Amino acid sequence: MIPIDRYGNIETAWCPGCGNHAILGAVKKALSRLELAPHQVLLCSGIGQAAKAPHYLRCNCFNGLHGRGLPPAQGAALANPGLAVIAESGDGCSYGEGGNHFLAAMRRNVGMTLLVHDNQIYGLTKGQASPTTAQGQVTKFQPGGAPSLAFPPLAVAVTLDVPFVARGFSGDPEHLAGLIEQAVRHPGFALVDILQPCVSFNKVNTFAWYKSRCYKLGPEHDPTDRRAALDKALEFGERIPLGVVYRGERAPYRPDPRVRRPLATSRPDLVKLAKILEEYA
Repeated sequence: MIPIDRYGNIETAWCPGCGNHAILGAVKKALSRLELAPHQVLLCSGIGQAAKAPHYLRCNCFNGLHGRGLPPAQGAALANPGLAVIAESGDGCSYGEGGNHFLAAMRRNVGMTLLVHDNQIYGLTKGQASPTTAQGQVTKFQPGGAPSLAFPPLAVAVTLDVPFVARGFSGDPEHLAGLIEQAVRHPGFALVDILQPCVSFNKVNTFAWYKSRCYKLGPEHDPTDRRAALDKALEFGERIPLGVVYRGERAPYRPDPRVRRPLATSRPDLVKLAKILEEYA
């Protein structure tokens, strides 16, 4: 294993007790077990508290606009098949501002991993309802209750036949590290939705709330059974399953066969390139 210290020990701006700390530790542990050196990893994110995660990891990083972490992540994965590409952001950034990119990425199925810190609230902007906030839940900005139905990310992913769909919990970082490890190893698009309490702005979905409801999927659950996976993906309330919900066989989108190595190390024929450019002059 690669020593975890190689991924840095950088001071964060997160609140004490925030679930993001445990997720960061789980990501480092998974990368260490995968024996991925920092230069072999790219993390992409948008905006938000969760989107700061790549700032606190010593590896390649792209931090873009709100909800825009997935497009550059897919481009990098196609341009450099040898790179482990992870997009990491919050539920608002991934399912709200980036919702259309989320749907497109699942349909496209490029080989990469999406980690969503799902705290069911917008934390950076002080507590508005996010796409995964329960309908009717009172927040700082919705005193009459969130008006919309909660977005079910796992059910949407299973419906779109995303070949690796899982849910973890920041309160069980060892189990979460195992899920991240499996997701990065998976050849296609992999989604890990991570339940994560926001200790400052979500007073409903606390550590105690999650711990009293979360349970791990056992051997009786067959993740290759899509119908059973959809049932588990829709189970959210008094009981919340953790683990690999669905594992499909859809072939990933393959990069252009001409891209056999990172574009940055390619040696184009400059004479041919000049002729091509002349066509556009």
